[in-house]
Formats: sequence, structure tokens, C-alpha cells
Amino acid sequence: MSLITSPRPGLHALGLRQWLGLIAGLVLLLDALVLMAYGMFNLGVTLPAALGLLLVVSSLGHRAIAGWLDKRPAWRRAWRLSWLGLGLWLLSLLLFWGFLLLHIDRGWDDGAPVQAVLVLGSATRDGQPSTTLAQRLDVAAAVAERQPQALVLVSGGVDFGEKESEAAVMARYLIERHGLAQDRLLLEQASTSTALNLALSLPLLQQRGLAADAPMALVTSDFHTLRALWIARRNGYVHVRALGAPTPLSIRANAWLREYFAVLSGWLLGEF
Repeated sequence: MSLITSPRPGLHALGLRQWLGLIAGLVLLLDALVLMAYGMFNLGVTLPAALGLLLVVSSLGHRAIAGWLDKRPAWRRAWRLSWLGLGLWLLSLLLFWGFLLLHIDRGWDDGAPVQAVLVLGSATRDGQPSTTLAQRLDVAAAVAERQPQALVLVSGGVDFGEKESEAAVMARYLIERHGLAQDRLLLEQASTSTALNLALSLPLLQQRGLAADAPMALVTSDFHTLRALWIARRNGYVHVRALGAPTPLSIRANAWLREYFAVLSGWLLGEF
């Protein structure tokens, strides 16, 4: 009598739900790995990597997982509750992104004068601004051109793995790329967070004769404008308006995901 062995389940055994989970997981993993290759290891990158790995493993191993859980009712309930929790968290993330979209300020047209343009730092690479930071600086340069009387303050300390401060890199970019006069620039070079950006910048402005209630423009990335304004007002800035530079499409989802947790941690830490 011959023995007939059943073939091991493969990709052909995946149902529609497993295929969708596998594709979504691979997309998340690939996105995270590409950004990690560029030196990005923030929560907006590592969390999608973890979620992607979870989706890939649970999709490919769904039969083995189901068999293991069938023998352990308590674990099966916990497994289902964890997926429910993930779904509710994703819903809260979508609601947060919708709230951000409603409050993003990409500019104003009333031509109201400002006495200072504050530019918040972001990552630098080998002494050059990242794409995100360059977008902020380009917006700030356009404002400075329309507001020739305004000082321009660039804020940011030494990035991980870099020797120059973000502020120094930003100032050089504005001078070399946009021809901004050096005597208009102020550099805040000690901060490592948005809260410190704004807390350490105000004394520098005051040293140049600007009061906290002077009209100012705050330039940052679009997703960051809301939290930056909250923190600015907590630090005593009175008449400040935010300008949001566009976020590069390649990192937009990751940046907005990171901002979700930044708002949560900022609220818990009392930054605004």
C-alpha cells in the first residue's frame, strides 16, 4: 500500500484576506526598509516595519496560528482582542489625520507684516538639509523676500551623526541658495526638540529687540504646524502664524504617523 502525503500549504492556500494582509505587510516592510537605508529610524518608520512583519507572518502562517489558537481558548480571545485594538487604533489615526488636514495652514494672502520668520529644524545629511528641511527653508525664503524687514531665525542643534548644527546648515542654505543677507539671520543651535526650538529661540529674538507679542511667522512642515503653534503659545509667543511646507510624498505617511505619537507624548509631557 502506497503512502500519499499531502502537500504542505503554500501561497495557493491563502484566501483573499490573507493575500490582502500579505500585500499590505510587504508594502509596509519595503517602505520601512528603504527609509532605514537612508538613516531614518524614528517611530514613523519602525512601527510600520513591525506592523508589516506582523501582517506577513500572520498571513503566511494563518493555518498554523489558527490550529495553535484552537487548542488555547484564552489565547484565541486575546488574539482577537488584539486585532480589534489594532483596528480601533487605526481608526483613531485616520481621525487624527483628518483633523490635521482641516487645520494645516499653507499660507496667507493678506500680506500682514511680520517682524521675524522662525524656521524649525529637521534632519540634515552630510552637511546638507534633508528634503523635508529644504522644503521648509524654501517657504521661509519666500516669506523673507516678501517681508524684507523681518529677521530670520533658524533653529536646530546637532543632528545624530552630524558635526554641524541644523541651524548652521539651514543658514548656509538660505545664504547660498536664496541669497539671504547674513545680517538678517539668527541661529539657535542647542535645541533637540520642537519645545526646545521655541523655548530657546525667544530669548534670541528678545536680544534683538523683539517682544514676545511681536508678529511672527513660524515655518515648519504642514503636518507639524498644529503642534508647533500649540507649543509656541505655551512658550509665550502671542502673535504667531504658522506656514506649512509640503511634506515629500515618499515620507508623508511615515511623518504623519510619527506626528500622531508626537502629539500624544507632547500632551502627556505638558508641552502644550
